[in-house]
Amino acid sequence: MGFLISRLGQTILVLFVAAFVSFALFRYVGDPVNNMVGQAASLADREAMRQALGLDDPTLLQFGRFVGQAVQGDFGISYRFGQPVAQLLAERFPATLELSIVAMIIATGLGIPLGVWTALHRGSWIAQALLTLSLIGVALPTFLIGIVLILVFSVWLGWLPSFGRGEVVSIGGWTTGLLTWTGIKALILPSITLGVFQLTLIMRLARAEMLEIMRSDFIRFAKARGLRRRTIEYGHALRNTLVPVVTIVGLQFGNVFAFSIIVETVFQWPGLGLLIIQAIQFADVPLLAAYLVLIAFCFAVINLAVDVLYAWIDPRVRAAGMGRSAA
Repeated sequence: MGFLISRLGQTILVLFVAAFVSFALFRYVGDPVNNMVGQAASLADREAMRQALGLDDPTLLQFGRFVGQAVQGDFGISYRFGQPVAQLLAERFPATLELSIVAMIIATGLGIPLGVWTALHRGSWIAQALLTLSLIGVALPTFLIGIVLILVFSVWLGWLPSFGRGEVVSIGGWTTGLLTWTGIKALILPSITLGVFQLTLIMRLARAEMLEIMRSDFIRFAKARGLRRRTIEYGHALRNTLVPVVTIVGLQFGNVFAFSIIVETVFQWPGLGLLIIQAIQFADVPLLAAYLVLIAFCFAVINLAVDVLYAWIDPRVRAAGMGRSAA
């Protein structure tokens, strides 16, 4: 319990700092009044708008009001679209989350098994070929991978769509393309593009950790006891290999979610990334500020989940955290 309380406290602190940075962006980057009333408005109109927005209040009061509104999901009106920012984010959030989850399922589902396999069979030509391919995956830019996939599977073969999300189904306000065939087909190329770099990173990390664990003393002791090879590799070595891998997977999921902008631009995927590109082009400060808070919240939740899972895999982490809390 002490371990969880400590991590929750850190999460709240991160969110508070993100809210302050977002408030500074909203308050001091540009003039909200000019963006809302235009250049033709009189000084009296500008002053009335400034008072209506509370921009004449003390900074601490404005920050408190900003945090209170953010907790309620109120980030104001988008300068570019003229709609509530929360509504815009809610409309685009399912697409980005769905893309990120599928990309990480592909990366994790293939990266960990391939990394473990190449570590256990490091002398085989298949392992060497996989390592070579992983280097190519790390070196190639994400946008180039997407363009090549579009060229092969959309232009030459005509198997998969090159843009859009396909047909989606709304379930209680949440939209998903996983329940339609066109939605699934539209998800394949962007999710692979987004997951390739993560796959190669997870694969090489799992391989390195597995090799390190297999050289450790407790594995030698297990072999000396005459335990079966499969028990040693998958019962002892794999469990210890997963500890650092889980951390990287969690952090990379946050990166995938936050930096899906390139993939969404290449495939015209109607998610947050494409929305933020438009917000940057038009200096839509309320939308950018809300996006910053949302990304910070997602990173904080992911890190908290990773810490809890980390402690479950390795109880020594939980014991160390409780020891520090008691001290």
